[in-house]
Parts: sequence; C-alpha cells; structure tokens
Amino acid sequence: MPDLSASALRTALLRPLPGHAAFADLSGYPRPSIEQALALVPPPRESAVLILVHPMGDTTHTLLMRRPVYKGVHSGQVAFPGGKREASDASLQATALREFAEETGADTKDFEVLGELTRIHIPPSRTLVTPVVAWAPQLGPLRPDPREVAALIDVPVSELLRKDILHSKTFRMGLDGSMREALYWNVNGEVVWGATAMMIAEFRAVLGHPLPPHRPLGRL
Repeated sequence: MPDLSASALRTALLRPLPGHAAFADLSGYPRPSIEQALALVPPPRESAVLILVHPMGDTTHTLLMRRPVYKGVHSGQVAFPGGKREASDASLQATALREFAEETGADTKDFEVLGELTRIHIPPSRTLVTPVVAWAPQLGPLRPDPREVAALIDVPVSELLRKDILHSKTFRMGLDGSMREALYWNVNGEVVWGATAMMIAEFRAVLGHPLPPHRPLGRL
C-alpha cells in the first residue's frame, strides 16, 4: 500500500503522467487525441471532476457517485463528482471544487488541490474532462443533491488498487449507441467503466499500481 499522505500524492502527481494509452490499447476503445478533440467544430465543452482523497480511521478513502437514471448518455453511471465549467469559474480546479460541493453538499473550504490527471475527451457528451486530485483532512457531513446523485459511494483507495477488480462486459456506448465489449472496474459491486475507468487506471499507475493482466479486447 503506497504512502497516501498529501505530500506523497503531490509529489507523485508532479512526475510525468502515464496517460491513457495502456488502458485504451488493452480495452480496444481508441479515442481521438486531445489535439484532435480541440480541433473539432464546435470544440468540446470543458468539464472537471474531483478525485478527493481523505483519511478515515487508519485508511484513506475516495468518493464516487452513481448518477440518477435519466434520458442522457451518462444515465445511471458511476463517476467522480464533477461537471461543466461555468463562466464564473476561475479555473478548472475551481470547477471541480464547485461541482463537488453542489453535488455532494460537502464543505470544500479546507480541501487542498494536489494536482491533475490527464484530460479525457468524451465524444458522446462532447466534453473534455480534467480530473483534479485533492486532499481533505476530513470529510464532513454530506447532503447529496437528489437531482444529480442517486447514491454516494465511499471507497477505500486500497479497493481501487486490488488486482482482481478488472473485468469486461458488453455496454451500450458511443454516439451510435451500439453494443460493445469494454473493460470495467468492479468497485465494491459497482460497475465503473468509460472515462471514469480510464481515470482510475491512471490514478492506479500514479500510485505505482499498473493494470492487472487481462486479455486484450477486440478493436471496437
């Protein structure tokens, strides 16, 4: 188990990021490069999510959320709290903190931003997402917004680092809604796939835990 102090995490995030190529190659789900995404007309909308790490007893935890079922491309999916950048946001880090507070009801004034992971382009929602990593000395009371959150999922970081949580199944995905096989993380019984799965793969790599062995899927 790596040292998950705030200083150790900050140092790890200052190193060159591993990116998403290893996960994309293994899953057979290639995505346009960031340069290609930025060249789209109109360009994708900027968004940010917050990967919050906080101590709880003798362990460190993070927080995921399950979205409500609705008529949209991310209906019912598990993700890190976050959303689209607003004109009033001074930065994407500010977006991540604001969205975390709005969706979970947490008080973020003592959160410390430690760094960022690699941006991800999500074609179905036409967004470019920046994962922001933050530390909280403690996570106080939560009051999730029922319009945006069906459930909050508290997860020990050690669960994300296990070797037996990478699986594959068929999902409805893409702009055409076709059924395709893709990788997912089984996180305490929750199916975590898509862009969030890519973020978890990179977060694991930053913490010194590469992808578990898995057969490559067919090109999608």
